[in-house]
Amino acid sequence: MALNLDKNLKLYYSISEVARMFGLNESTLRYWEQEFPYLKPKTKGPSKVRQYSEKDIEQIRLIHNLVKVRGFKLAAAKKIISNNRTGADKTAEVLERLMAIKDELTAMKRQIDLLV
Repeated sequence: MALNLDKNLKLYYSISEVARMFGLNESTLRYWEQEFPYLKPKTKGPSKVRQYSEKDIEQIRLIHNLVKVRGFKLAAAKKIISNNRTGADKTAEVLERLMAIKDELTAMKRQIDLLV
């Protein structure tokens, strides 16, 4: 059996790691935990250190897309997620892919400009 090197081996991420992933403050993540009841990272020890799983990060990615990227207010984001969770997930995924393609095309254009 071959070792799968592509698989993410990390099970949990700290709040500071997740905040860096999305360019957010840690306080924003803590606030979102209060506002979105399904966003519940695992806590560890008496200090209640937050441990975010891949599922938690997907939840944050969706909230981030709605609130920070698309500009919805928190109440509107909650409503969108509760009314059409699948559609919101798909929209966030498509938007993320389009942004990645845009970044690749921009990099290609820079390379072409250097050649000309």
